[in-house]
This record gives sequence, structure tokens and C-alpha cells, in this order.
Amino acid sequence: MKEYPSIFNDVLGPVMRGPSSSHSAAALRIGRLARDLMGGDVSHVLVEYDPNGSLVTTHESQGSDMGLFGGLLGWDTDDDRLPGFREAVEKAGLGADISYVSYDAGHPNNYRLTLSNARETRRLNAISTGGGMIVVDEVEGHAVHIAGDFVETLVFLESQTPAVVEQLEGISGLEAVVMHADVSPPMLHIKSRDELPPDVIGLIENHSSVTAIRVLQPVLSVLSSADLRVPFITCDEMLAFEDGRGLSLWELAVAYESARGRISGEEVFDKMRGVIKVVRAAIAAGIEGTSYDDRILPCQAPGFRRSMDEGTLVNDDVLNRIIMNVTAIMEVKSSMGVIVAAPTAGSCGALPGAVMAVADTLELDEDCVAKSLLAAGIIGVFIAEHATFSAEVGGCMAECGSASGMAAAAIVTMKGGTLDQALAGTSIALQNSFGMTCDPIANRVEAPCLGKNVLAATNALSSANMALAGYRHLVPLDEVIEAMRKVGEAIPSELCCTNLGGLSVTPTAKKLEDRLNESLGIF
Repeated sequence: MKEYPSIFNDVLGPVMRGPSSSHSAAALRIGRLARDLMGGDVSHVLVEYDPNGSLVTTHESQGSDMGLFGGLLGWDTDDDRLPGFREAVEKAGLGADISYVSYDAGHPNNYRLTLSNARETRRLNAISTGGGMIVVDEVEGHAVHIAGDFVETLVFLESQTPAVVEQLEGISGLEAVVMHADVSPPMLHIKSRDELPPDVIGLIENHSSVTAIRVLQPVLSVLSSADLRVPFITCDEMLAFEDGRGLSLWELAVAYESARGRISGEEVFDKMRGVIKVVRAAIAAGIEGTSYDDRILPCQAPGFRRSMDEGTLVNDDVLNRIIMNVTAIMEVKSSMGVIVAAPTAGSCGALPGAVMAVADTLELDEDCVAKSLLAAGIIGVFIAEHATFSAEVGGCMAECGSASGMAAAAIVTMKGGTLDQALAGTSIALQNSFGMTCDPIANRVEAPCLGKNVLAATNALSSANMALAGYRHLVPLDEVIEAMRKVGEAIPSELCCTNLGGLSVTPTAKKLEDRLNESLGIF
């Protein structure tokens, strides 16, 4: 079953709280699926992290614990209770052990969970793949692929019963029915877009070998289907699709997302309007001022706004608006406010900060902003499919670099540029971002993250203007994205969000980290 990225699942989402989408939002989604695996009743969880990955050094300070336990409690990614998760876990009587065990995890962000209650114990393995996206790749020893975009019905059996599979295969509305018998006891796995009707559940329950049925609800906003088709999945394929039709980049994005999610163009626009609402609220909240104990930078957006108003800065309205917006969004994120991971929480300021600054400078309406973000979204689809948004895999190039390329396309679109100019701006911006390390100071996603978000946003503006002026980008976008993937694979793992290299290991960074951890009682 082929899967394709969604603009709202993989690129401009989730709407969330927390410092890192790869940690906070992804872990919460894993926790939600784990909770469903236990029928909503979890009394104890053993979490095992592989020391060869990134989570051993980041799960506390970058929000993995918060997200995972929030999900086990049944919360959403933007739940206002998330900052107080430790007290909620204690109140709920949820026991937990976290262990560092080498088990040859195949991904830096690997979660191995053993869940139990008074009646049963179950095991699950999952991966955070970047930008809040996940894959559960093992349940009870059975190899599965659960990304959170289907209703997943798991039927646990005492013995293999082919008859039930034959009965279910004739029922419409089921996307896939798979019997997993490679490990004993066997498990039946059913994928669907809606919950199974009572008569189908009854059909399954009537088999004497069935010991339990668990329904894992979707955690993504756009669902998939077994016969999923998209009109294109590379830039070259998109240009072939557009050939002579006069479609702009945002129109091509609507065509893609409508096919991907089986939703109308108006539904696509409605979802983007929701994204804009969250972004606008985050900027306003950041400019007003934020506070939070566990962060290393003070509140700086209001001061930048005052400096703009007082004329103490070098005068450049759109550039200074970008810096202010990016700072505001990043500070809301760092104070556990609600933001859009666009494409990740660590890079959440660059794209929306630049887009809203340019839109306000040009006095554009909401529809124009939505179109520009859709243009950015389809660029993100190509990156998600052929490279990565995960800093643990590709460094900050994967996060801020991607955001910069997406923002360049958005800015060209807002200025009325052509499709070719939008792609040129993206190519230039991505080329300028190769090799960016991810080395957060004190293990908090604040610095140099804020500066890199500002860098990404201003690079997007420069690259967009270069494209609008006819600068040559030379290398086609598909080739740039492929090169970006290869560069990410070549970056040493110590420089990919592990807190083991770059600025994160300077004496000052370590002193800050020790002081913050001691104040929170982490040590």
C-alpha cells in the first residue's frame, strides 16, 4: 500500500504545544495509539530508548516524555494540560520506567514500549520520522505499518483462522485485511477509513479464537486509502501535469491535496484558513509577551517591536517584520503556547513568520495568504517524500532549510510570480541551506534555533527576490532535493540533534543545561 505525504499531515501541521514536533507531537501520537492498544486502560509503561539514537539525550528536555505521557493520558497535541503532565501522570496513577537499552534500533527516534494493566501486557515499537509524523512498525512482535491515517482494528487470536479473513474480504469499506501469523499468537489487522460497523465487529467476535479486539483511532487530520492516487509526486511530474494548463503552484497544490485526501478544493482552503488563524494568534501572543521557567532566552519579541516603533533599528519594514514575527512564534513555542509545526516545531517561525510579514507589508487578504501557504505546502510534499524534515536524520538543513525553500515559493506566489519563478526561488533557498547543523544550546530548542529561523526566513525573502528578478538557479528542484538528502546522510550524527556536538557541547551550553536541569529536578 503506497503512502504519500499530505500537506496538512506532513508539512503544515500538527497544531501543537511543545519544543519539538519530532519529540513532543510525534511522541504524543505514539502515546495515543499505545493507549488505544490497551483499550484506554494503561497502568504501567516501560519505555526503552536505544543509546545509539538521539532520544537518550533529548527525551526529557525536548518534550518526548511530555508528549508520550500526554498521549497515554488521551490528550491532543495542543492540549493546555501538557505543561503539567508530570502531576497528571501521578494523579492518574500511571506507573512508568524509562530504560536505556541497546537493541539495534533502526532509527534515531525509536520508541519501544511495554504496556500493562491488571488484565494484559502488550508491546509496541514506533518511530518518529520528523515533523510530528510517526510509524508504528511492530505490535506484539508482528511487523506492521501504522502511520495514524486509518482506523486500525487489531484482532488478537489464539490460533490462525483463515475463515474470518475470507468473510471480511467481501465487505465493502475495508481498505486492507491482513493476517499476521509470522509470530505466535497470530493477529488480524484491518485498515478502514471509518470504524467498523457493529455487525462486522459481531462477525469477528463470533470466532472462538478471538481473545481481544482493539481499535486504534487515527491521529492525523487527513486520512488515507488503499487505492490512494496522487497526480504527481516530483517536481518534474508536476510540471508534466501542468503542461499548458496555466495552473499556478497553489492550484497544483490544491489538485494534489484534494486527490491525496479525497476532499474538495474548498475543504483544502478551509483547512488552510485554520492554519492561518493559529499562526496569527501565535504572532499576536508572542508580540504581547510570553513567559516560561524552562527556557534559556528571555522574552525578546516585545522589545523588538518597541525598537521598530522608536526607529532605533536600520529601517527595512518587511525585513524587521520578519524578524519580529519569527521571534514571536518561536517564543510562543518555547513557552508551551500553540503553534503550527510548519514543517516542524523547531522551524515553526521561519515560514509563517516570513509569509505573514510579506502579506502585511503588501496588504494582502486571507485568500492570498492561503494560496501562498498552499504553494509552500506542495514544495514541502516533495521534500517529505524524497528527503526528510527530521533534524535527527539531516540536521537543521532538514528543518530550517526546508522551511526556507517553502517560504521562498510562498513569497514569489504572493508577489504574483510565475510557477517557474516560484520553483527557482525554492531551489536557490535550498541550495543556500545545505549542511546546517542541529546543535541546540542546553538541549532546548531555542538557540541557535531562533537565529536559524530568522536566517531561513530572510534567506527565503532574498531567494524569492532573486528569482523574481530572473536570477538563474541552475539546478532543478528535484535534483536539489536529492542532493539535500545525500548531504543529510553525510552529516555526522553528533551534529544531528543529539546534544553531542557543535554549540551544544560548549562549556557555556553545558553550564546552562546543568542549571536548568537542576532547577527542574531532572538530575
